[in-house]
Amino acid sequence: MNIINRFNPFGELSDPFKDDFFRSLAWRPVSRFMEEQPMMRIDLKEDDKQYLVTAEIPGVKKEDIKVSIDGNQVALSAEVKREKEEKEGEKVLRSERYHGRVARTLLLDDSVDQANASARYENGVLELTLPKAQQSVSKLLEIA
Repeated sequence: MNIINRFNPFGELSDPFKDDFFRSLAWRPVSRFMEEQPMMRIDLKEDDKQYLVTAEIPGVKKEDIKVSIDGNQVALSAEVKREKEEKEGEKVLRSERYHGRVARTLLLDDSVDQANASARYENGVLELTLPKAQQSVSKLLEIA
């Protein structure tokens, strides 16, 4: 089974308060109010016959998710739209919007049988069942 490593070049910058120097500063609680960019969390399981992929994509409509399979490569992408508005009476105090795209690509050891692959999306969780393609058996020819 392949090991999937996600590299985020800005990962250390997202929480500058991990360093001990910043722990004692009074403005540390401000970071709790900063929203992170949406991410797609993926679990990948394998057995003898298929791969099972579970992707958490909360707040996304089913129509905004795309899954493509090309041999042993599976690409997932979703269009994320978040709107948040806080009102007090008739006066809008704060309005926030986020529109973006999240994507992940998996490289599997075996090719996927595209005809029998299935996907289901419910309550923010995408479940993919990806059967392995039938492998051709190699045969050693005897030389006469």
